[in-house]
Amino acid sequence: MRGTAVFFDPHPPVGAALAVDSGSVGPVFSEVVDLRDHVEVMSDDDTLVLGPDLADDEAFEVAHFTRAHRPGVEVILVRHEITTPLLQEALRARMSAVIDHRDSLQLRTELRRSLNRSPGPDQPLPEKAGTRRGRVLTVFAAKGGSGKTVLAVNLAATLADRGHRRVCVVDLDLAFGDVAIAMQLFPAHTIADAVPLGGDIDSSAVAAILTQHSAGLSAIVAPTEPGTAESISPKLIAHLLDVLRDEFDYVVVDTPPAFDDQVLAALDVSDLITLIVTPDVPALKTLKITVETLIELGYPRDRLRLVLNRSDSRVGISHAEVEKTAVMPLAGQIPSSRDVPASVNRGVPIVQDDPRHPVSQAIAQFAQDEVIGVGAQRRPRRRRFLR
Repeated sequence: MRGTAVFFDPHPPVGAALAVDSGSVGPVFSEVVDLRDHVEVMSDDDTLVLGPDLADDEAFEVAHFTRAHRPGVEVILVRHEITTPLLQEALRARMSAVIDHRDSLQLRTELRRSLNRSPGPDQPLPEKAGTRRGRVLTVFAAKGGSGKTVLAVNLAATLADRGHRRVCVVDLDLAFGDVAIAMQLFPAHTIADAVPLGGDIDSSAVAAILTQHSAGLSAIVAPTEPGTAESISPKLIAHLLDVLRDEFDYVVVDTPPAFDDQVLAALDVSDLITLIVTPDVPALKTLKITVETLIELGYPRDRLRLVLNRSDSRVGISHAEVEKTAVMPLAGQIPSSRDVPASVNRGVPIVQDDPRHPVSQAIAQFAQDEVIGVGAQRRPRRRRFLR
């Protein structure tokens, strides 16, 4: 291992237990003043593990102090309870992971990854097997709450197939993106870091803003501050996706529920546009308008795919009604399950957590039938000039 693990908890026995559970050997601290003194002499290869008995506000204060004095040190937070607001705050504090105190296996895995991490963000991307360009798949719905992010993340994980393919998820919900939360990522960089580069984005620049999730699966996440979205131009999005196409087998784009210029830039270069809908009247009304809008804007129907989420819901709307509304057949049907929000809360795509789950199998079937099994199609034509 390149670095050393450092453990902290205000209760010495808990800190010592953390060290034992992690399978690592390193100093254990129980006083914040002692920890601060040690942080100033830590190596950038080291990793700091904050125990579950340290209050949230104190943990984030320690994380900010560590980042200010040793920006290369990764911070792992162990908690008794993990909530979405906690994950959001941890993301802002640039922590590398938040782990349940009972999950010693995840702690060992995350600590091993951290202590053996690469030298820095300027490393080259993996060698490509050939010169064939990857495919861009955009998941879209003009109505919120349809399950776009869940489908995008799980579709990406399915396509990655435990490292057999190179896949990148791009979060284009620039104001309220949830990809980082859904994948429990704590990135050092976001898509906003590409703004200063403008048209100079290349493979090395892409490598610098990627966050690795698992074998073969990476992500470019949305900005942590919503106001940053205004600085990300459609032209930048188009250029970024074009570079990613050269570096990955598949690029899966998650989107906000709106036809903004950034979304249109992604749709312009997409090989496949997946429309996801739920079986309710407001969603069907929005779906009808969405399809009509896409056709009016010049996107061919043969590039559109329709996926029905919560397909087994008995709410009086048949699959035939959904197909009639969209004037296209269903390409995928994903059943309802309480296990889906549970997997999101854990930050583990359900296709990785339980590949045999009906939801996992439905997403895998869609990926096989409509993405993997479809031969290379002609490059999408650009609909318009980008600003």
